[in-house]
Amino acid sequence: MTDEVLVERHDGWRKLTLNRPAKLNAINIPMLDQLLATLDAAEADTACRALVLTGAGRGFCAGQELGADVTPGPNGPPDLQALADRHHHEVVRRIRASRLPFICSVNGVAAGAGASFALAGDIVLAGRSATFVQAFIRIGLVPDSGASFFLTHLVGDARARGLALLGDAIDAETAERWGMIWKAVDDLALEAETAAMAVRLAKAPAEALAAIKVMFAGAAENSLHAQLDLEARLQGDAGRSADFAEGVRAFQEKRAPRFGG
Repeated sequence: MTDEVLVERHDGWRKLTLNRPAKLNAINIPMLDQLLATLDAAEADTACRALVLTGAGRGFCAGQELGADVTPGPNGPPDLQALADRHHHEVVRRIRASRLPFICSVNGVAAGAGASFALAGDIVLAGRSATFVQAFIRIGLVPDSGASFFLTHLVGDARARGLALLGDAIDAETAERWGMIWKAVDDLALEAETAAMAVRLAKAPAEALAAIKVMFAGAAENSLHAQLDLEARLQGDAGRSADFAEGVRAFQEKRAPRFGG
């Protein structure tokens, strides 16, 4: 049986590849269970300092596979609330809560929950041929896996509503222009640019990266005063870290820092 998620270990980072290319990496429960297990393993490895998520073949992820366990049948409708909460949404929670910077490298289509997984990443790179589509409306469903949250915060209410209500696909260059993703790159350059970014993050101060993730998670809900308090606390923690001391020494000695994490 082929692994639903492939893991490549590199020096300081890991690449996770959704691996159902014949189905454009459509999601099923075994894939989600394996993805959660790979996240556990990466978190437990102190040598791992960054993660990449991508898809095998022609697509990033076409969303939930419409198999017998998730479609109406003789026994009535499926429990999509439980499926979302226990599986899809747990992936999003774990990506956002991870100490590790998370790069999503979008090759081809990112649809439905697949688009949400991409947007959950800290940095999203996409090949120019990639597309993002909120496909839920096409089958009578509503956005899930954080789509309504991510889109509203990234592109604003008007565009978020239009994408959800119409189900239109947008290309990577439009996604970049709207602020949905970090950068659109040539398809042939996507893998190399993703790897270079993973290497860069793996060499960065790990505690500061983790704190930045906490900081921006708070910014989504905090008032200005609460966010200032959070920034002060996290800055205090960073100022007591070995990485800060190394960064200052490297600056004074006019050399590249060697962060230990």
